[in-house]
Amino acid sequence: MAKPSEKLAESLNILHNLQERGLVAIRSSDLTRTHRERLSQNGFLREVIKGWYIPCRPNEASGENTAWYTSFWQFCAAYLQHLKGKNWCLSPEQSLSLHAENWTVPKQLLVRAIKASNNITKLPHGTSLLDIRATIPKELVEKNGLNLFSLPAALIHCSSRYFKQNPNDIRAALSKISDASKVLEQLLEGEHSTIAGRLAGAFRNIGRLRIADEILNTMRAAGYNVRENDPFETATPILLSAREQSPYVNRIRLMWHEMRELIIERFPQAPGLPKNLTTYLQRVEEVYTTDAYHSLSIEGYQVSPALIEQVRSGNWQPDTNDRENYNALAARGYWQAYQSVRNSLKKVLQGENPATVVDEDHSTWYRELFAPGVTAGILKPSDLAGYRNGRIYIRNSMHAPPSPETVREAMPAFFDLLRQEPEASVRVVLGQFLFVYIHPYMDGNGRMGRFLMNVMLASGGYPWIIIPLDKRNVYMTALEEASVNQNIVPFTDFLAELVKLGNFF
Repeated sequence: MAKPSEKLAESLNILHNLQERGLVAIRSSDLTRTHRERLSQNGFLREVIKGWYIPCRPNEASGENTAWYTSFWQFCAAYLQHLKGKNWCLSPEQSLSLHAENWTVPKQLLVRAIKASNNITKLPHGTSLLDIRATIPKELVEKNGLNLFSLPAALIHCSSRYFKQNPNDIRAALSKISDASKVLEQLLEGEHSTIAGRLAGAFRNIGRLRIADEILNTMRAAGYNVRENDPFETATPILLSAREQSPYVNRIRLMWHEMRELIIERFPQAPGLPKNLTTYLQRVEEVYTTDAYHSLSIEGYQVSPALIEQVRSGNWQPDTNDRENYNALAARGYWQAYQSVRNSLKKVLQGENPATVVDEDHSTWYRELFAPGVTAGILKPSDLAGYRNGRIYIRNSMHAPPSPETVREAMPAFFDLLRQEPEASVRVVLGQFLFVYIHPYMDGNGRMGRFLMNVMLASGGYPWIIIPLDKRNVYMTALEEASVNQNIVPFTDFLAELVKLGNFF
């Protein structure tokens, strides 16, 4: 007779085969009742709605939302395809956000279909699907299994309010339009004279004067009375590039310029580079144990000051693969990375451009952070290669970081923004926020972001600060508010308070 562990292994193998086929949304019919109940009881399967499940980790605490947020878009795609076939699409507003590469999980996903019941389907953690009866465009585009309005159709059919509610998404989407032809074709076909005036105003707002003029002139030549109307509340703060393959780059540029004034208003003024470089570096060295304890603990490592000091002094050697060894490897990597960061600090304190220093040095910090794990055989040497090559999700966050391809466009743009920024306070706040927003590595993004933040603090003469473990929830909530709602104020105030306290210097 098979043991319980053997039965569970059999069920897990079947679940693994389903996942290998790309199934994230799993129907009751995909598994026998026995396998389904066994996987659910052991925490490997979670019911979303009746008859539909998602895989999850058994160590995910009750009420935690990581598995759901990770699965949200794939689940919705599979569920809607099963329910409606091809005769559905997301709203033009949601389509625009996805065209702009904003994959933040919405509280309510609006779905249009010719045959719909105008019902709300409740989903986990306060999310839902609203199914409305409405026409769908002739030409749908498919993106990651989701049916969307094409970009021109979404621009034409979205509400005028969306330009004010989500200006960064709209502007990033508009920047993908290289000429007026596709937009004009649908404007003329639908006799959309009012919308033509709105889009002409929108294109002029982002500096695409040629497209704006072409829309106006062509519609007027066809006999329509078109009045240009700018749907945005403010002028575009920057000239948007049309050369990037991904609109994500334009989105982070817009976010930077939108957020920087708020930061300057709320953050303490930079005192300027310290006169005594040696004293500054000595103080950074003195707070190492405290910094390592809090930064590693925030990421879930169980480290004590005693273990950190043991690793620091060189009296620890990796010999096992137990939990204590795992924590010690993390502490050893943090010590090595900290020394590398101190070398970067020296360059900044001697007057080198802080963004250039971090751009050139951050890959070294990363290698030092994880080299002990490679030496011990826990990590593969390829894990030190650099930016991630796969999708990643942030625990308990509705924000979905960009694809690996987009990371490789976003990071150079990020360092350009950091390099061009004259205000140290902005470099501090947006340096850390946008680094973790992009999440360029498979692991270590939080620690790397805090290292970057402290190098930017040094560039303005601010003290090295430590995010206290007991403030972890406040810290994470502030980052989530900035990521999901583009509200940088709570994160700015959080860091500003630590700088004002100066409780580590």
